[in-house]
Amino acid sequence: MPTKTSELLATAVPPTVAMVRTIDDDQLDLPTPCADYTVRGLLNHVYDVAVNFQRLAARQEADWSAKTDHVAEPGWRDRFAAEVAQLVVAWDDPASEEGVVPGMGLSRSTLGLMGVVDLVVHGWDLARATGQPYQPARECLAAVHGFMDEMGSMGRQMGAFGPEVPVDTDRSELDRLLGSTGRDPAWTR
Repeated sequence: MPTKTSELLATAVPPTVAMVRTIDDDQLDLPTPCADYTVRGLLNHVYDVAVNFQRLAARQEADWSAKTDHVAEPGWRDRFAAEVAQLVVAWDDPASEEGVVPGMGLSRSTLGLMGVVDLVVHGWDLARATGQPYQPARECLAAVHGFMDEMGSMGRQMGAFGPEVPVDTDRSELDRLLGSTGRDPAWTR
């Protein structure tokens, strides 16, 4: 039975997978709006998010120390698509959203929403870096806005998001969301 998290993930995955499938190997060393990452580094990060958030959904410990270059292996685009599809399945279990995360004090549903945030925001990062269009579903944007309203300040304190970038209220919902995560919606290489 799908959960709210798995439904949001199922909506966030297709545009991200479609965009990732069109990234050329000669684009892997390009910079991204995420200053700490090249396209390759950000793809590896999002791949690791997909794998670790599957573990977190099952109440297992995540391993963020593994630094595998997933995109160096043949068939990485298909494997990425398979991992994010498994991420959706992992959060289908209603138990994945029940309770509080030990040591973090976060509800498990908030934790699951962090996976949606990564797919949506880093999907835009990758699209912008590689010159592709990217438009997440409206319900994903609304969910990420809600997350940022609730957790954005804490995320900035922890270094997960940069300082807010002012964005005019007449700009698109996506642009306003990007500004709240510390991104300049007008970023170019």
